[in-house]
Amino acid sequence: MKIMHISKYYYPYIGGIENTCKYLADSFAQSNEVVVICFNEGRDNLIEIVDGVKVYRVGTWIEIARQALSFAYFSILKKVIKDFEPDIIHFHWANPFPAAVLLSILPKNVKLVVHWHMDIVKQKKIYPFIKPFETALLKRADRIMVTSPNYRDGSKPLQSFKDKVDIVQSAIEEELFKRQDGDDKNIKRIRAKYDYKPIIFFVGRHIQYKGLFHLLEAEKHVRSECVFVIAGKGPLTKELMASCSSDRVKFIGKISNDDLRCYLYASRVLAFPSITKNEAFGLSLVQGMYCKLPAVTFTIEGSGVNWVSINKKTCLEVANGDVKAYAQAIDQLVSDDALHHELGEAGYERVKKLFVLPKEIEACKECYEKAFCNL
Repeated sequence: MKIMHISKYYYPYIGGIENTCKYLADSFAQSNEVVVICFNEGRDNLIEIVDGVKVYRVGTWIEIARQALSFAYFSILKKVIKDFEPDIIHFHWANPFPAAVLLSILPKNVKLVVHWHMDIVKQKKIYPFIKPFETALLKRADRIMVTSPNYRDGSKPLQSFKDKVDIVQSAIEEELFKRQDGDDKNIKRIRAKYDYKPIIFFVGRHIQYKGLFHLLEAEKHVRSECVFVIAGKGPLTKELMASCSSDRVKFIGKISNDDLRCYLYASRVLAFPSITKNEAFGLSLVQGMYCKLPAVTFTIEGSGVNWVSINKKTCLEVANGDVKAYAQAIDQLVSDDALHHELGEAGYERVKKLFVLPKEIEACKECYEKAFCNL
């Protein structure tokens, strides 16, 4: 089978959609022909081989409302489809401009699977211009993948197409989060760095929907002696740092995958304060659960977050935006060893059951099979 992925960006660009695309491309490339077409962050058009997968990177000329645009996209996509002759195109949404281009040149005999990673939520002013292409893409799709039943049921654009929606949950590469040689030493070093106080750990991009301002507000109400460690960076980093005067909040910037794993094992609570369904799934939740690290989350209507980690079974969940309740949940996980252990163990078992890479690959294969059977 020849499989062509269309993604906004691709490795080494790091993001949830890009990680998922790479996992699937790498896994299926072991027994199929796979290519990827995506945008290059620079202006040059490039062809590269990434871990055995041919990647076409189309140079970005301008970006509007977080959508990359290129005058060369039409000609390159048309040529790749003609030369590669894919059996199936796996399109990663939300990516409106490539969707419009694809719809104009997609051969009738090529199966189309739309991987619905998220609704377009923030760009309300331009959404009316995007919606016709979104609807046309969903009508043309043979199958539609969503990452959780919550997102399937809460997504307005998908309601007319639920008969061809499949759940293909995102997943982690298990080996990256197993304890490695030398980890115990690094974990001890991390704990010593913060005087062995319980670590409340956040990792992710510093953008609005991640809810970091809510976390900083909740910190003011946490009674436990602990330290808040905030990893990652983004457009809000400076503003967040300027707004915070607490000496127990530590911004540590971007960290390596090895440091991420060690911080997850060294910490007491995973802070996951996302507040909107822009947070469609929550892979960092899964990473923490694998490391037996319970999280505190907000209730997010229509998001997969509250399906990934379940209130009072693998995490503690509070009403969206209620920073005092969020603080109380942190205090509870810091002080209650039995609850912490119970949630941590259940979280690990849930990841093993649903959110490791072979489970995602299996669900993706079943979706492809349905596409070819016109189910």
